[in-house]
Amino acid sequence: MVQLLLRAILVATLSLVPLSLGEAVAKATSIKFGTNWLAQAEHGGFYQAVADGTYKKFDLDVEIVPGGPMRDNRLKLLSGALDFYMGGNITESILSVEQDVPLIAVAAIFQKEPQVLMSHPNAGFDTFQDLKKSNSVIISAAGTSVFYQWLIKRYGFSFEQTKPYNFDSTQFMADPASVQQAYLTSQPFEIERKGGFKPNVFLLADYGFNDYSTTIVTTRDTLQNRSDIVQRFVDASIIGWMNYLYGDNRAANDLIKRDNPDMTDEQLAYSLQKLKEYGIVDSGDAVTNGVGAIDDKRVEAFFEELVKTGLVDAKTDFRKAYTTAFVNKKIGAELRK
Repeated sequence: MVQLLLRAILVATLSLVPLSLGEAVAKATSIKFGTNWLAQAEHGGFYQAVADGTYKKFDLDVEIVPGGPMRDNRLKLLSGALDFYMGGNITESILSVEQDVPLIAVAAIFQKEPQVLMSHPNAGFDTFQDLKKSNSVIISAAGTSVFYQWLIKRYGFSFEQTKPYNFDSTQFMADPASVQQAYLTSQPFEIERKGGFKPNVFLLADYGFNDYSTTIVTTRDTLQNRSDIVQRFVDASIIGWMNYLYGDNRAANDLIKRDNPDMTDEQLAYSLQKLKEYGIVDSGDAVTNGVGAIDDKRVEAFFEELVKTGLVDAKTDFRKAYTTAFVNKKIGAELRK
């Protein structure tokens, strides 16, 4: 009788094991997160959260889907093929509202837009005001339609100065009188390597272009119906960024190089150095409220700047472009070093 009872208890206990394992697996929600370009240090915190298991700790099984030429991950988000997307900036989100595109930013990983202008040293363009004297300001079509409009209105630049930028810096390196747009963490490094000189770098954020950048964007449907998953993804991503900035990021960099074989250790190290040096991720409101912070008053003030430049309609409800419901919670502050 005792043996039968023990056997029954054993069978009952074993029968619970598959159920418990099944429940554990069910908790790991599969998520696809699309970036807006090829894997690089500017995506490091997201890769870090994959590499060190942070997403797993938040019961998320995250696949990072790199962007790049001919890869429109924003469109994939709208079609439902992705759950989250790494947006460019809040301006992009405000324009989405104007176009009635049902997307919304739920975090702003970069407190500063890393957009810069570069010039040659000792060529008469060593201050920001000097730049508008150049007759060769090399700007992309996208730049012309956004931040260059702001430069015209705020600082007196003109369209007549511009020359098309096709993301090849050969023209800039050959002409000491030229000025070129660049990304703080990328093209200046290329100029140092290929051009043999260190360019002057002017971060537009330091001169009033107060946009947020590298936003986490999702659909309004996901926001309304899967808010718990949104919060977990935002929190885990923030912790990933803190660990990438201040912890051991070698495994994350290995994943970046796996997804982008052209990426080098030197470029990764340079980019991370600039992210820290200029406080791109961890500065301003992020210091007190945590990485990913968004401030309503700051967004409103920048929206008014965009209205003055004619980039957006004053009647646009810019508050629909983002939400602060998932940030400003001081997540990961203890990881700061």
